[in-house]
Amino acid sequence: MEEVIARLLGDLHGRVGGPMWFRLILQPSVATFLAVRAGWQDGLAGRPAYFWTILTDPVQRRDLLREGWKAVAKVFALAVVLDAVYQFIELRWFYPLETLIVAFMLACVPYLLIRGPAGRLARLWKKG
Repeated sequence: MEEVIARLLGDLHGRVGGPMWFRLILQPSVATFLAVRAGWQDGLAGRPAYFWTILTDPVQRRDLLREGWKAVAKVFALAVVLDAVYQFIELRWFYPLETLIVAFMLACVPYLLIRGPAGRLARLWKKG
């Protein structure tokens, strides 16, 4: 198990300076753009912070997760495809767990972290 974790961490670190490194900037940027757009709409509509509502409101959780997934699904799919290409070029093998971790980090994490604050900024802008 320790070997698997060591390989995983080494492979993830290798993506930073390896071929196709620009996707590590481009994909989170696209996810951030989508999050700002959705957060702005949330703020203007007076909806609460996205990620906080997912964590605290089980009634709205499913709908919000579905809505967020619709927004980032294409970015996530592109991240999966590009990481698979990277793995075949650089590692000469395919590790599905690594691909899912990378895709989640590049597409979902920025979306989850940015949408709520963007909504708060939109509410402040609307009040002012």
